[in-house]
Amino acid sequence: MLLPRSFRNVSSRRVMALLSSCVLVSGALVGGVSAPSPAMAARAAYGPSGPPGQASWVSTWATGVTAVPDKAPDYPDGRITYLEDQTVRQVVHTSVGGDALTLRLSNEHGDEPLRLGAVHVAARAGTTGTDIAPATDRRVTFGGKRAVTLPAGARVVSDPVKLDVAPDADLVISLHLPERTEVSTVHQYALQVNAVADGDVTGARTVTPVAAPEQWMFLSGVNVAARPRTSAVVVLGDSISDGVETTIGANHRWPDLLSDRLRADRRTPDLGVANVGIAGNRLLHDPNPPAGKPAEAYAAYSGPSALRRFRGDVLDQPGTEHVIVLLGVNDLGQPGLSAPVEEAVTAEQLIQGHLRLIARAHARGLKIYGGTVTPFKGPGFGFWNEKIEAKRQAVNRWIRTSGAYDAVIDFDAAVRDPAQPLRLRPDYDSGDHLHLNDAGAQAMATAVPLRLLR
Repeated sequence: MLLPRSFRNVSSRRVMALLSSCVLVSGALVGGVSAPSPAMAARAAYGPSGPPGQASWVSTWATGVTAVPDKAPDYPDGRITYLEDQTVRQVVHTSVGGDALTLRLSNEHGDEPLRLGAVHVAARAGTTGTDIAPATDRRVTFGGKRAVTLPAGARVVSDPVKLDVAPDADLVISLHLPERTEVSTVHQYALQVNAVADGDVTGARTVTPVAAPEQWMFLSGVNVAARPRTSAVVVLGDSISDGVETTIGANHRWPDLLSDRLRADRRTPDLGVANVGIAGNRLLHDPNPPAGKPAEAYAAYSGPSALRRFRGDVLDQPGTEHVIVLLGVNDLGQPGLSAPVEEAVTAEQLIQGHLRLIARAHARGLKIYGGTVTPFKGPGFGFWNEKIEAKRQAVNRWIRTSGAYDAVIDFDAAVRDPAQPLRLRPDYDSGDHLHLNDAGAQAMATAVPLRLLR
């Protein structure tokens, strides 16, 4: 997949923080002290029955978050290093609607506490930019307070916010960072132009950007209070699911287009889609760029291995009922390039990784579907050779025939060139022979049998 522009090796202190302190300030534990869950908070806001006519908290939008590499270039070429008395205004696209929401914020990769002085959410005015519809602007609170501090390695779920959230719509989420704050927890490829503005302008209709990053910062999800029996499908993947090379601002990632199909089908109108694809992500290994190599400037954006992030990004998504897995190309292609050659994997090792995901999903009572690895022969990333192709074919053969997954989604068959099946179809190829363009993303969305999700 597109190799994200950076990754730093995780320190032992951070690893301990991620393992022991990656908590929900309003939704699970904080320093070992029990805190109200979103459902409990909803009852407090709406009464014993929860929101009128509603029964479920479901993820309507989500993203996987990563660390930022120490050697990443600063904005505009790579990242914003610090925010100080500034508002970051970020646009996200919903899949399913509801009449209330909660926000999920994250300091999972931070080394220091993250202080947010104010948080607002509103519907976007129009289809471009970051202007909001003033009548929809809502202040977001945390335990009834406007400000919140997230410990290093922590997550937070906000109090419920009464707001009619439409499906297939854009929300604008504004975070004010009053103190000098390192931007440490991001999703690098938002494919959305956001804004940074000076001061606390979280409630302003329009802001004057001093930067326009195409990242999401400190933001990992939006949950909605949805109708009974509403659930979510989580897409666990890499840059192909992340939408790299699809049109910026168009929401043409294949999971977005799958959401469009679900919404148009009268049998699946209330299914949220949570896309936690991360460009460069591997099933088996965390980022580990060879010292002195260019990958030091981007590998961290690849995120923890899918095995390591499965609990937080998949099992902890509210309302999850289905999981779609599309992973493997980076495990096959990165070793010797952006990862040590010693991390080369066999087909059997990848299969064992898939089996671990399946077992964990089934232990939670989830349905999990395996996506075949799409072709990538051609110049560009240097991932392909005959030995790697043989591994891809072996993994795909196992996905198709083993019966280990609850069902198979044959993305490979959907996008390969019939004349040269080791390559992408030319009309689906973004030009780098690995990533799909908008038409290819549509073909992938169409390849998902909706009967699996009904």
